Amino acid sequence: MDYGIDISSWQGSAIDWNAVKGNNISFASVKATEATGYVNPHATAQVHGARGVGIHVGGYHYAHPGDVAGQVRHFVAQLNARGLLVSGSMWPMLDMEAPAFTGDPNGFVAEFIREFRAQSGRRELLVYANQYWFTRRLRPNEWADDGVILWCAQYNGNPGHVDFTHPRLAIHQHSQEGIVPGFTGFVDRNATIGDWRVGSFVLDGAPAPAPAPQPAPAPAPSGWVPYVIAPGDSLSSIAARTGTTPGELASRNGIGDPDLIYAGNTIQVPGGDGGGGERYQIRPGDTLSALAARWGTTVAAIAARNGIANPDYIRAGDWLTRP
Repeated sequence: MDYGIDISSWQGSAIDWNAVKGNNISFASVKATEATGYVNPHATAQVHGARGVGIHVGGYHYAHPGDVAGQVRHFVAQLNARGLLVSGSMWPMLDMEAPAFTGDPNGFVAEFIREFRAQSGRRELLVYANQYWFTRRLRPNEWADDGVILWCAQYNGNPGHVDFTHPRLAIHQHSQEGIVPGFTGFVDRNATIGDWRVGSFVLDGAPAPAPAPQPAPAPAPSGWVPYVIAPGDSLSSIAARTGTTPGELASRNGIGDPDLIYAGNTIQVPGGDGGGGERYQIRPGDTLSALAARWGTTVAAIAARNGIANPDYIRAGDWLTRP
């Protein structure tokens, strides 16, 4: 599974892209245009920042009904101005979510794809919409050929698992309140689905940046326990929760760059992180099932310890006591 983000003018340009890259983010889609006149004022800085640390970056267009040719012309011009149609860039994306689309939007999508290919000289295009649009409004079989990849938003906090299936569905936007080091506020988080990887939607098939090899962790010292790094974790945040320092975690686990850790890897942390009674603040995207797997316990045990009547409903910001 590969992880990515999509951003707009809301994120501004004061972004620590090295920290973003260190959170295992390998792709980023930047809002470039909307309708026939709007341009994201931070797009250039955002694109250069992401590209500068080796993140595959692309641009997206927020579509409005009407004047397809004019919207494509505007979009392609801004993509070219930022070098977003060159090899190694993430595929451009058509964002279909505007409330103004009140009728059947499939004709618009098909025409946008035709116009984009004619004006840009590129066949590749991502089409983004939410789960409701894909199940109730869009008919991808009419326009999603081998040059189109689908991107579905469903904020279920379960990366890579969507209540919609299609052979061309590759990306899941699983949170609009994601926490990523390098940003001062929330950011949309995304993950690839199934066997799809970021290299599948990079222009000209450029391979995804290879993660830096991690040395084998040193044998765990007495009182330390395994911990599976979660999306959004940093050594600083793990250290704060477990009563140690980022330097100690890096030293104990043979981590050469404390700013570079990868979700899914296992490290050793002080044993207090594995013992009962520790307090944990729920983060956006957390589920009891994911926490149970990370802590080596069960959903029922967490729910019972915390008096949770509905295990499917927890809120970011609330606190849990580990069983």
